[in-house]
Amino acid sequence: MKLIIVYITTSDLDEARLIGKNIIKERLAACVNIFDGMHSMYWWEGTINETSEAVIIAKTDQDLLPSLIERVKSLHSYDCPCIVSIPVNGGNESYLKWLQSEVNTESDQNEQ
Repeated sequence: MKLIIVYITTSDLDEARLIGKNIIKERLAACVNIFDGMHSMYWWEGTINETSEAVIIAKTDQDLLPSLIERVKSLHSYDCPCIVSIPVNGGNESYLKWLQSEVNTESDQNEQ
């Protein structure tokens, strides 16, 4: 199992909560943190945009990333949502073990 952190931007706190609850309920992530009021600046369709967004940081297993991406995209209001993963290279071992125990990987599902 290889743990990752997934950074996701959303249009607002309500959308972040909807996505966060669903990916937790479906065991695509063990935990999410939501930061509201993120000020974002970005290029989109040839112009610079500024907006307020909410950010989700989800903790999960690398093997679940394709399913997590598809689920987030199905719930998301953006045409091209930001969903990027960052590898976890260490940390509190007891916390990392807890994360591993709270997500469903294919090998976990095959054992059930």
